Amino acid sequence: MILYHLLTHNNHQGKLEIQDTKEDDMKHAVSVSLGSSTRDKKIEIKLLDESIIIERIGTDGDMLKAANIFKELDGKVDAFGVGGADLGIQIDEKYYPLYSVLPMIKHIHKTPFVDGLGLKSTLEHRTAQFLEHKLSDKIQSRRVLFTAGADRWGMSMGFIDLNYECVFGDLMFALDLPIPIKSASGLKRIASLIMPIVGRMPFSILYPTGEKQNIIKPKHTKWYRWADILAGDCHLIKRSMPDDLSQKIIVTNTTTKDDVNKFQNRGIRYLVTTTPILDGRSFGTNMMEAALVATANKDRKLNTKELNALIGQIGFEPNIIKLN
Repeated sequence: MILYHLLTHNNHQGKLEIQDTKEDDMKHAVSVSLGSSTRDKKIEIKLLDESIIIERIGTDGDMLKAANIFKELDGKVDAFGVGGADLGIQIDEKYYPLYSVLPMIKHIHKTPFVDGLGLKSTLEHRTAQFLEHKLSDKIQSRRVLFTAGADRWGMSMGFIDLNYECVFGDLMFALDLPIPIKSASGLKRIASLIMPIVGRMPFSILYPTGEKQNIIKPKHTKWYRWADILAGDCHLIKRSMPDDLSQKIIVTNTTTKDDVNKFQNRGIRYLVTTTPILDGRSFGTNMMEAALVATANKDRKLNTKELNALIGQIGFEPNIIKLN
């Protein structure tokens, strides 16, 4: 069971209070994100009877600022999350680096860092089974739209293993090409062709950062209507969603109260977050994986076996909110 309480803090004034944290000998995991600073949060949670501070710092799309924050905090905190960006994409056994993001971490030399890929491959793989157990009678046609299946390969495979019909919108939502991908093998094949090129494109072209995360322009509405379940990154789902999403189920994470209100106003029936709700919001996989790295106290990122064991010990599981 995760216990938490809100800490008094003002990230916008740059007060990180690192010394105070270390004097209390409390673990501290920090996610530095390319996302909006309006989504910043700092709370204290308890994992396996150990208190740990988790903190999210947004840089409004400024990669240089993010790199400098990592530099300032390197060696002073227990784990970093790289937020608002992926260092690379894992599709089955193949890893594709996103080279434009690598300058963000160039100053990290001491503190272990993760971008959430570990939890996407472990915790999120369990999501489909969780839905089957909790909401199977609410799912009608068993159709899932992934805004980006490559970014959520673990979750995608979980739904495919349970014979859901999946459409992957990687070309539609990342590259604005109106081409749905209708199989995992198709997604792997296309990724092998385009990722060596896409991996060298500026990340801001592929994914909304900073204030762009607050802009909603409906697109690809045919596929939103087709699906029972809308799954994947919260910002990609929001960015193109239509005004009417009645009776749909959204499976995502990194949701704020404002996100929840937007989904509720559009008629979403259930919101399922793959990470726990803490003080009114869910944090990204990078933040929660960094928290697990800090808790494990190994001064390195955790492998799949270690993550699965820790997830089981703590009791991490998705969270369901009924909105309408």
